[in-house]
Amino acid sequence: MAATSRGTSPVPPDVRPRLTVLSGPSGVGKSTVVAHMRKVHPEVWLSVSATTRKPRPGERNGVHYFFVDDEEFDKLIANGELLEWAEFAGNRYGTPRRAVQERLEAGEPVLLEIDLQGARLVRQSMADAQLVFLAPPSWEELVRRLTGRGTEAPEVIERRLGAAKVELAAEAEFDTTLVNTSVEDVARELLALMLEASGHRAAGE
Repeated sequence: MAATSRGTSPVPPDVRPRLTVLSGPSGVGKSTVVAHMRKVHPEVWLSVSATTRKPRPGERNGVHYFFVDDEEFDKLIANGELLEWAEFAGNRYGTPRRAVQERLEAGEPVLLEIDLQGARLVRQSMADAQLVFLAPPSWEELVRRLTGRGTEAPEVIERRLGAAKVELAAEAEFDTTLVNTSVEDVARELLALMLEASGHRAAGE
């Protein structure tokens, strides 16, 4: 269990920060932006997913993932303890509700990087979450990133591009769009949005 209060009093509900959800099409650079922001601003708390996948070498429970078995994951679902969950390659992944809520109640900005379907599920679970869409500078740039070095089969590339078109069409569902022309710039803009959605804005005025 995450230790979140560290001796501080809970923040009143009317000044608590909102959960910020970052999503966008595959290949747009979500993970790169988040990694850069965490490096420059380690105080930003990135939500840690629960998974039924076995730990890989070097992965630590509670840091990279919360590692649980299938029975524990079933209980998390049954008890409504996940903001969202999905299955990939035979393993299940989900966002624990309690850890997110505890951080928000302590007044800390919380970031969740997730795919489009997960973002929609979070919106249903936590209606006041701030959804941020990360868009590519252009369709041509996204195609370049998705096709890579051209070593994959044409049908795989075609499937990726088809999925990207669907994901881009969902931009209107989000509260804000950031265009990833520069990792440094977009990370700075994302941090500003997170602080604006928290009590930090009032403190700076």
